[in-house]
Amino acid sequence: MPVDTLFLLAPDFADPAYPGTRFYCEHCAQIEGVLSYYPQVARVMEVRRISWPRPRAAVVALVGEDNQWLPLVVLGEGSDDHGCASGVHEGRRFISGKDGIARWFSARFGIAVPHP
Repeated sequence: MPVDTLFLLAPDFADPAYPGTRFYCEHCAQIEGVLSYYPQVARVMEVRRISWPRPRAAVVALVGEDNQWLPLVVLGEGSDDHGCASGVHEGRRFISGKDGIARWFSARFGIAVPHP
């Protein structure tokens, strides 16, 4: 089975534009919530929580500098995107954003879909 990789921002990061304030990514937090509901999803993927500052070397190496927006799933070779892929970089398909990732989780793993 191909290994799909989910990239999330690690919580509790600082942004120099807002001194003294700690942050989390709300879109990544939503995906973290889905993983807590359905831990079987995280068990069959590589889940990487990376630091906030750019460039995000691990992401850039796989999908290029223009595709650092997280959350992001980089699909393993031959993995079915179920029509959810949002881009391709050097032959690697990826799904960017919480909505596409949630749809893909539902299609790929048979879990519930978000309520409209």
